[in-house]
Amino acid sequence: MKVTCLQENLAKGLSVVSRAVATRSTLPITANVLIETDNSRLRLAATNMEISLSCWIGAKVEEEGALTVPNRFLTPLVDSLPNDRMELALTPRSRQVKIECGRNQATIGGMDADDFPAIPRVQDDTSITIDAQALRKAISQVVFAAASDDSRPVLTGVHMLIEGNLITLAAADGFRLAVHYLPLAAPGPEKLQIIVPARSMAELRRLPGAAEEPVEMQVNAARSSALFRLPSIEMVTNLPQGPFPNYSQLIPQ
Repeated sequence: MKVTCLQENLAKGLSVVSRAVATRSTLPITANVLIETDNSRLRLAATNMEISLSCWIGAKVEEEGALTVPNRFLTPLVDSLPNDRMELALTPRSRQVKIECGRNQATIGGMDADDFPAIPRVQDDTSITIDAQALRKAISQVVFAAASDDSRPVLTGVHMLIEGNLITLAAADGFRLAVHYLPLAAPGPEKLQIIVPARSMAELRRLPGAAEEPVEMQVNAARSSALFRLPSIEMVTNLPQGPFPNYSQLIPQ
């Protein structure tokens, strides 16, 4: 692998995916960031096995390749470099990436990209486009009511009911209940109910670009994973399974 990119773009990309880097895990490679070439672009990815984040940045690709690098070394290094052109080169038959930026040079050891956990592929006919500004507002008004105790996993998420041209988001922790009604510009393909982890919703709200461009949401047929797509950014999250409480009975008529 041999690519050239701007330090500013790489730093922004790492700031996005580093939120999904595992801090405590029995799988050491989940503390790494995957760097790989992808159709004349550079793809960065990280996963903590619950949330997976991918970000694509513009780059000049001279040689294809891939490697995973510890985030605790890579991100601070890139942030400390000047705003200049960077060259990343993977030493042949090694697990080290050489980084050059201006007068600065560094070498970081990594792990094989083949050992990086596969990010779930979400491909289904269930695809919905949501206004980003409205979605951010909806998330902020319900996510605080989700439970933080994992004893009831379904309550740690936000229940999403897509029916016609309306999305109903609800969260409850046994003491509080928050419900938000989000209209859609176009009706969804079918009635759909899923529970999205509150942590995933909070990360989605913080993603750059989530305030301007529409957000595309896709759910797989098994209702086990959901994909949220923004320009140059994708977030895949696991979905808790189980029935969400019938909160409509608690709302006074």
